[in-house]
Amino acid sequence: MEPALLTEREPMTSIAIRKNVFISFLVTGFFLLAMAGTLPAQEVVLVLDPAQTRIDFSLGDILHTVHGTFEVKQGIIHVNPATGAASGLVVVDATSGESGNGTRDRKMHKEILESQKSPEITITPVRIQGQLALQGASQVEMKGLFKIHGTEHEITMKVAVQIEADSLTAATHFVVPYVQWGMKNPSTFILRVSDKVEIDIHAAGRLEHP
Repeated sequence: MEPALLTEREPMTSIAIRKNVFISFLVTGFFLLAMAGTLPAQEVVLVLDPAQTRIDFSLGDILHTVHGTFEVKQGIIHVNPATGAASGLVVVDATSGESGNGTRDRKMHKEILESQKSPEITITPVRIQGQLALQGASQVEMKGLFKIHGTEHEITMKVAVQIEADSLTAATHFVVPYVQWGMKNPSTFILRVSDKVEIDIHAAGRLEHP
């Protein structure tokens, strides 16, 4: 009877082989899961719509605050949500700056911005800090280069982003120390003007996945 029982059992070598295959499968699965966690997320592209993007500036003096606007020519920002790496370019038409007073605006373009020599103001993104939510609201910091009056300066902007489906809006406020950056202060003996200008950007556009 004993020999018959042995013939009905699975050989020990077959059981060992199946056990090794199962262990190999588990190890491979855990390895793939670990690798998936380290792979960079797909890059996303934020494309601004110039027609729906507004740049406001405010410059204070001893009597009142001057308000004005600039127009955006184009804007595209590439972001890797996993690493925070960013690139792209936002181009502002420096010659479009206006505050509603022709005399004041001519002085701004001729003596301060020198917009005929430097007709564009640009923002070059370098890095995004904080988690950019691809749906819903998020708050991030964008580090980059702000080029004005022909010279680049490092800048950090806190940006509120809202993404719904493929539509996005973004808003940021920052200060440009234009005198410190080499531009002329338009103050006179009678009228004292701040040496910093406040910038508010309200942008709208779309989200793309290359």
